[in-house]
Amino acid sequence: MGGDARFKRSENDFSNLFARDLLPAKNGEEPTMQFLLEVVEILTNYVKKTFDRSTKVLDFHHPHQLLEGMEGFNLELSEQPESLEQILVDCRDTLKYGVRTGHPRFFNQLSTGLDIVGLAGEWLTSTANTNMFTYEIAPVFVLMEQLTLKKMREIVGWPDGEGDGIFSPGGAISNMYSVMIARYKFFPEVKTKGMTAAPRLILFTSEHSHYSIKKASAALGLGTENLILLKTDERGRVIPADLEAKVIEAKQKGSVPLFVNATAGTTVYGAFDPINEIADICEKYNIWLHVDGAWGGGLLMSRKHRHKLSGVERANSVTWNPHKMMGVPLQCSAILVRERGLLQGCNSMCAGYLFQPDKQYDVTYDTGDKAIQCGRHVDIFKFWLMWKAKVCTITFLCKHQLCTNTTAPSCFCTVHSIPKVAPKIKAMMMESGTTMVGYQPQGEKVNFFRMVISNPAATMSDIDFLIEEIERLGQDL
Repeated sequence: MGGDARFKRSENDFSNLFARDLLPAKNGEEPTMQFLLEVVEILTNYVKKTFDRSTKVLDFHHPHQLLEGMEGFNLELSEQPESLEQILVDCRDTLKYGVRTGHPRFFNQLSTGLDIVGLAGEWLTSTANTNMFTYEIAPVFVLMEQLTLKKMREIVGWPDGEGDGIFSPGGAISNMYSVMIARYKFFPEVKTKGMTAAPRLILFTSEHSHYSIKKASAALGLGTENLILLKTDERGRVIPADLEAKVIEAKQKGSVPLFVNATAGTTVYGAFDPINEIADICEKYNIWLHVDGAWGGGLLMSRKHRHKLSGVERANSVTWNPHKMMGVPLQCSAILVRERGLLQGCNSMCAGYLFQPDKQYDVTYDTGDKAIQCGRHVDIFKFWLMWKAKVCTITFLCKHQLCTNTTAPSCFCTVHSIPKVAPKIKAMMMESGTTMVGYQPQGEKVNFFRMVISNPAATMSDIDFLIEEIERLGQDL
């Protein structure tokens, strides 16, 4: 803002100012700057408190309490415009009653942490407020996306980064893209004639895989009954022999095995399926191999842990979510495809009002027609900016932090034997607001705590604190 005194934060009375007083209103520059500076103050205070361990992870209230209103914070939409003073109160209270997912003691989700460079990237992205469908309106962002996707494909191991890809609204959509592309590759007429142009198609995935594969089979008309779940070993990894047996069985029934999903980092156990052995079977029977690396894909940037994804270069497609292990702010998910042209062929509709072929620039950079969306959020900039900022520590979290899922250790044996213990401890944990960790059953195991460690701000003392809190809260159960 330079040295212009007008753009330095000062005490202002916003009670008589309204949105109509901000730019582009005449004489709206100063109130706009003062309002935004106040918002920045709110946000930076929130950031500082997020890393303060004396601050609660959350100030929990039940839905009915928030709906009824909390000390001046009302979720109801008003009939008349409210003052900027109330808008600022709403900003503060929205953060106050939310969950600090960047807090060092938040272990509840795979996507945690608050990266400052990534946050700056997200602020800039919102300020630019553009759409990713054409180079025409997002020239810099489109080029950033193309260059970053190429680098990701190189890291996967595809020669010279060849292939294609796109950023999508989360790993579930990236996984759905993979099924769509596989179907188009083997049965392209489905695009125009529907599923009547294909035989009964079978998908295969781990019994521990993400539920998005099942959702894709339903949404794309393949049917959830045509998704075959594969057995896993004691560590949660797919058993290749079970895959081959079920492929043979499907073929004997007259069905066509279409797609195998290998998971690199399952949601609960953090297991990595044996990609090379699965790839052997896929090549033998001419089946599309997808690797869901939404969680574990970040390990491709770790010299120490990359081996867990050995064979990923043999995949036909890969899902990789930088917003998980790599700590990029939500959302940031990529679908990478080894064969160029499939994304475009599968999804292109050639909308004449957007994708005119006679523009003055190279229209191959108009990437929107290979997406299933029309409008597409700019997810690339924060990731690109973090990559630039961390190039000397390119492994992101993986170099500095234990990134894993673990189930409850043996000292929590009571949680395994009494299903209601974990939910009760979790409820008390949220009421106290000191820390957060998820729980769930898995197979024959009753509710246990699902420990996720991916926040670079978390230390061993924070993990010790969590264990002590579980013990403290559960001692009277």
